[in-house]
Amino acid sequence: QVQLVESGGGLVQAGDSLRLSCAASGGSFNSFGMAWFRQAPGKEREFVAYIGGSGGNTLYTESVKDRFTIFRDNAKNTVYLQMNSLKPEDTAVYYCARRGTIGITRSSRGYDYWGQGTQVTVSS
Repeated sequence: QVQLVESGGGLVQAGDSLRLSCAASGGSFNSFGMAWFRQAPGKEREFVAYIGGSGGNTLYTESVKDRFTIFRDNAKNTVYLQMNSLKPEDTAVYYCARRGTIGITRSSRGYDYWGQGTQVTVSS
């Protein structure tokens, strides 16, 4: 059974940085792509960033390009999301998810395991 556990969320001010972590257990971590999604109150869950199993392929949603970086440490079975220059509109619950098959997708339906989420709140 695969388990994903996020951490690192919190309350910060606009312009600050946060690093989210997602620790995985079960399964073969480096065989699968991983992604971060977020969901703000009253909004649908949206794709934030994706990274391939080896870390070579990455994809970002336009609104976080040049501010967020996704990376992974396969020796630690952990994927990270470094978030810089945070904005109030980045406020959301952030989820990590596993891409259980080949190919990259921004759709949440393409991910088979999810963490419980970590709250990020950015004040203006």
